[in-house]
Parts: sequence; structure tokens; C-alpha cells
Amino acid sequence: MINEQYKYSELTSKIIGCAMTVHKALGNGFQEVIYQRALEIEMRLSGIEFNREFQMPIFYKEVQIGTRRVDFLVEGIISVELIAITKLEDVHFAQAINYLEAYNLEIGLLINFGETSLNFKRLTNKKFKSPKSNESPKS
Repeated sequence: MINEQYKYSELTSKIIGCAMTVHKALGNGFQEVIYQRALEIEMRLSGIEFNREFQMPIFYKEVQIGTRRVDFLVEGIISVELIAITKLEDVHFAQAINYLEAYNLEIGLLINFGETSLNFKRLTNKKFKSPKSNESPKS
């Protein structure tokens, strides 16, 4: 599952592996919070550093207009959004991408425990601004 062409591939593969373990044990049909709690346990056992329900500010034109809690912020660089529905739809992808953009995170995972087989999508923020991008280029 590790693909070196993708940024943070090793870490996202570990997260997905934990989610697969949870889905294999619980199957589908539970509420999202049950999968959150189980994934929290599994990621701790795997030595993955994270914050669960991490509250992050939302800005509009550099003014904070609210906050949103990401299900998991892993190692400060990857957002993980969980869903427990029968089928992912475009609105779920749009929401996950919006969070990446609002938090200025480059990589995210959208994981759906509601299907018969675990469904996960790796998302990339095309508007990501690297902290280094604020520096002027050296001549």
C-alpha cells in the first residue's frame, strides 16, 4: 500500500491499516463515534501520534469566523475524517477538501466505515501553501 510517489505515504498507509483492522473487527452499521473510539485505540497501539476531535480555527480574509473539529489530526500534518454511511458522495469529498484548505494541510484521508468493505480516499490540497513559500527566492 506504500507508494513513495505520494507524500506521507508510509504514515497514511499505517492509518489505513488501523482503519482496516477496526472495520474487520466491527464491520459496518455502527455510528461514526464508535469507529472514532476504536480507531483511536488502534492508532495508539500502532504508535501513531494524533489529536482526536482537534479544534481548528476557520478564517475568511484573515479573520477567524469559527472553528471546526477534525476527527483526527495525525502528527500535525494529516487530517482524517471518518464517515459511517452506505455510500460516499461528492459532498463528502468537497467537505474534506474544504477542511484541508481551511487548515492549510496538504494531505487528508476520508474513511467510510459504513460500506460492506472499508472505503478510503487519499486527498491532496491543491491550494496548500508551504510555510517556506512565504520566503523570497534566493538569487
